[in-house]
Amino acid sequence: MKPRIIVCGLGRTGYKIFCLLRQQGAIVVGISDRPIRNETSDVVVGNLQAASTLLAAGLQKAHTLVIAGNDDAVNLAVLMQARILNPQIRIINRLFNTSLGDRIDHSLPEHTSMSVSALAAPVFAFAALGNRAIGQLRLFDRTWPIHEEYIDENHPWLDRNLSDLWNDRSRMLIYYLPAANKTDLVSAVLAGRQCQKGDRLIVASEPTLRSPQKTLIQKLLKSLTSLRRFQQHSQAVIVVLTLLAMIGIATSIYICVDENISIVDSLYFSVGMITGAGGYEKVAEQAPENIKLFTVMMMLVGAGIIGICYALLNDYVLGTRFTEYWDITRVPQRHHYIICGLGGMGIQIAKELHTNGYDIVAIEQDPNSRFLSTARSLKIPVIHGSASLSETLEAANVNQAAALLAVTSSDMSNLEIALTAKGLAPKLPVIVRNQDSHFALMVQQVFEFEGVLNPTELAAPAFAAAAIGGRILGNGMTADSLWVCLATLITPKHPFCGYRIQDAAKSADFVPLYVETNCQTIHGWDLLNCCLSAGDVLYLTMPANRLDLLWRTTSELIKT
Repeated sequence: MKPRIIVCGLGRTGYKIFCLLRQQGAIVVGISDRPIRNETSDVVVGNLQAASTLLAAGLQKAHTLVIAGNDDAVNLAVLMQARILNPQIRIINRLFNTSLGDRIDHSLPEHTSMSVSALAAPVFAFAALGNRAIGQLRLFDRTWPIHEEYIDENHPWLDRNLSDLWNDRSRMLIYYLPAANKTDLVSAVLAGRQCQKGDRLIVASEPTLRSPQKTLIQKLLKSLTSLRRFQQHSQAVIVVLTLLAMIGIATSIYICVDENISIVDSLYFSVGMITGAGGYEKVAEQAPENIKLFTVMMMLVGAGIIGICYALLNDYVLGTRFTEYWDITRVPQRHHYIICGLGGMGIQIAKELHTNGYDIVAIEQDPNSRFLSTARSLKIPVIHGSASLSETLEAANVNQAAALLAVTSSDMSNLEIALTAKGLAPKLPVIVRNQDSHFALMVQQVFEFEGVLNPTELAAPAFAAAAIGGRILGNGMTADSLWVCLATLITPKHPFCGYRIQDAAKSADFVPLYVETNCQTIHGWDLLNCCLSAGDVLYLTMPANRLDLLWRTTSELIKT
C-alpha cells in the first residue's frame, strides 16, 4: 500500500512538489492558506499551524508530511504541532537556515531538513563550469553533475555499445530510455545493445577538482596590482602623501637655512614639530623670523593632517576598510567566477565552487549580509557595491572572468546585472537566477544567456523524491518521470536479499551504481554478478513510482 503524503504550504515550491507527487501516482493531500484555482478535492484550506487544519488533511493516518512554506518560523510551528498530533509521522522540512536544520535532524527522529538553495546551488555551479546539468548526485563524498545525452545522427555515442559506457569509471549510467524496443538498462547492457538514434541516457559525470598553484612572485604581483587599484580610490593615500611631502619640505628648508644642522637633526625636528611630539627645538629657535612663521604654519597644518591620519588609521584597524583592502588585494585576475548576490543561494554556490578548487569573487550590496563572515572564513574576497554598476564589475575583473552568476533575490536585478556584464564582456558566460519558470524561458531565448535557472524547478523533485523514498542521494526528471538515487541496506527480509544484482535490476527496473560489501566497493561487470546478502549496502537509481517494491518488506535507507 502506498503511503499517504501531506504537503503543507502550497506556495511556488510547495505546489510544484504537490503536483510532482500526484504525477507519480502518490496519495497526496495539500494544505494551503488560500484557495487554489482548479484544486478542490485534494487541497485543505486553512491556517497551516492549526491542529484542525492538519487533522482535516488526515495527519493522524499520514505516513509523511512535507512542510514547504518559505518562512522558517511557520515551518517550525507546523513541525511541532504535527509531532504532537502524530509523534510517528515522518517529516520533510524546508528550512532556509541549514545549520538549524542539521541540529533538528540530529535531535528529532524521522526528520529531514532540506534547503532549496542548497539543492539548486550545485546545478548553478555546474552551469557556470559549462555543464548542462539537470540535477546532482551525491556519491563518494562528492557531488556529480547529472545530464541527459540525446543520441542523434551526430552524437559520438551513436552505434556505441552500452557495455563500453557501463564500464567507464569516469561516469555512471543513471537511466536509459530507448527510442524503440523498450527495455531496462541492465538488460540492454548484458545483451550488448548499441546506442541508437533517438535513445536518451541519463549520465552522472565524475566532478573535476581544480588545484591552482601560484608562485610567490605571482601572488606578489597580484597584490601590487590590486594595491595600485585600491590606491586610486583611497583618500588615505592622498593624506599620507601630503604628510610625507610636508615632512620632506620642512626638512629641506631647515637644512638650507642652517648648514650646521645635520639631515638627521632636521628630519627629527620636522617630524616632531608636525606630529606634535616635539624634539630638538634649537633648529627653529636659532632660525630667522620668517622660518619661525613657517614653523607655526606647519604646526597648525600638521595638527590637522595628523588628526585625519589617526582617524583613517582607526577606521582601517577597527572598521571595515582594512578588511575591504585585503578583499580587493585578493580579487583574482583571470579565470575566476563572479557571484553577484551573497544570499542563501550565492553562498551555497560559492561553497560548491570553492570545494572544487576554483577562484571566486563575490559582489554583495548589503554590508550587513549574514553570509559575509562565512565567505571570509573561506577566504573568498567580497566586493561591496551594486553588481549592476560597470565600476563594480570592473573591480571584479569581469573581462577576464570565466563566468558570472547573477543570483540575487530580485529577478529584475539579476537581469540588469547580466546585461551589464554582457555589455562589458560580450563573450562572458552568464548564469541568471529567475523565480518564474515561464519568464525564465523567455529570458533565455531573447537574451541568449548561457543559463537561466529556476531554483524551485531544480529543488522540487528532490523534495518529492524524499517524500516518496526517504533519504535521497540524488534525483532527476526524465520525460515527466521522476527517478531517485538512494542507498538501501540489505536485510534478511529485503526483497533483493539473496538475488544476483542483475536479476533484481531486471525485475524491479532499477540501475545499480555500486555495492558496499565485506569492506569493499564493487563496480562495473563484477557488480552485475554480485549476489546480495544481509549487511550489504546497494546504491541504485530507480523510478519513484517503483519504490513501492521497497515498501512491501523491511527496507532501511542509509543516512548520509
